[in-house]
Amino acid sequence: MITLNPLRWGKQYESLEFNDVVHFDTGQPIARVGTVGGGIVAKDLRKADQARQALLEVPTDELIAMSKRAAELFENESLPVGDSMQSVDDFVHQQSASTGLPEHMCRSNMAKNSFVLSRMDEILQCLTRGLDLSILTNGYGDEGRGVTVSFQAQTPVLGAILPNNSPGVHTLWLPAIPLQIGLALKPGSQEPWTPYRMVSAFMQAGVPAAAFGLYPGGHDAGGAIMAKTPRSMIFGSAQTLAQHAGNPRVQAHGPGFSKIMLGDDIVDDWEQYLDVMVESVLSNSGRSCINCSGIWASRHTREIAAAIAEKIGPVDALPPTDPNSQLAAFTVPAMATGTWSMVQQDLAESGVTDMTAEYGDKLIERDHCAYLRPMVVHADSPERAVASKEYMFPFVSVVECPEAQMLRNIGPTLIGTVISANESLIHAASQCVEIDRLNIGPLATNRINWLQPHEGNIIEFLYRNRAYQIAPMPAS
Repeated sequence: MITLNPLRWGKQYESLEFNDVVHFDTGQPIARVGTVGGGIVAKDLRKADQARQALLEVPTDELIAMSKRAAELFENESLPVGDSMQSVDDFVHQQSASTGLPEHMCRSNMAKNSFVLSRMDEILQCLTRGLDLSILTNGYGDEGRGVTVSFQAQTPVLGAILPNNSPGVHTLWLPAIPLQIGLALKPGSQEPWTPYRMVSAFMQAGVPAAAFGLYPGGHDAGGAIMAKTPRSMIFGSAQTLAQHAGNPRVQAHGPGFSKIMLGDDIVDDWEQYLDVMVESVLSNSGRSCINCSGIWASRHTREIAAAIAEKIGPVDALPPTDPNSQLAAFTVPAMATGTWSMVQQDLAESGVTDMTAEYGDKLIERDHCAYLRPMVVHADSPERAVASKEYMFPFVSVVECPEAQMLRNIGPTLIGTVISANESLIHAASQCVEIDRLNIGPLATNRINWLQPHEGNIIEFLYRNRAYQIAPMPAS
């Protein structure tokens, strides 16, 4: 059984207390994870400047080259992780066993993280709008117009409280290293695998070990990271988002409430876009903030809902090793039963219809885990409570709403796909402040272009653009 120790600025720490990571279906331990308390984290973060200094000693272009090498190592090679050498297959089996994700989804998320690292030079060029990255290192420089520009790092390290639900979210903190910002990470209790393997890949590629802190532990460890790092990320529920709303120190990631809107000009041909809708709902077992939780149209909504239900309603729980498995397990059964209770309340509202009712029971309970099978519900108005819900399994509301009222009713929307050639609707969607990432045309919500910002530009989060003027000194 593998043992994962905390990493204190690149040095393994022998913990006095350990937590077991268990197999989602058998309950058997598959790993021991050493834990630390908030006091150790706070003590380490007093030395956070040393993590940044270690990265500043490596030119940015070399860190980018190391990131590309790390991508290759992460996705294809055996790496030292904890007290073991971890092969790619080991990683996939371990991650699937603790998270309940089917193995092919683990490999897919692994490829997604690797892709971001391998394209880091292009991503940073796009996010900085072509800025010479040496300006970030030096703090100032000439961007080519004869004007001095300045970007000031707002933190020596990026803190992150990492989740358990989907390994793809780790793409969001990867750019910190080539941006010469250290990392203080609290791994998810059930998904420590990606941060541990990624940090190992970075170090094997030549990135200074002193740039990395990995702090498994309880709420006090996470609280210390949030309190002691000037910039941090956290992943959680809508309540988590509300708790940190308006705090410039925290980038909070929660439910996406992503949506597809069908314009009146194409809705009569909705069958052409059925595959886009199904992929948006079902991919990654519906676990991601970029999965579609709402499909809005002015007409044909019952037919649309029925067609999606026919595609995803029969999907059943399969072993995680099955390449056709499309459902992830709830590793905490109470989360599945609690979610199912909330869904049942939604279904009790007038005007809401379960379009997948004919495809059998939705809640599947096992000894150590549970599953929720896909659901499609129809809402006859955006006023129905279910129209603004999102759950951590393939669940979508098909909402009937006049086109002219859609954008004023959709609410917060991480990914908004507008399928229409109507310029008026496209212009209105472009101006809609409720939509973060906007897709025009038949693009599935889960198809991300990493050359564009995701829930805020990490450059603008970690660096501040400021005025910087230089006057010549008089001759002595």
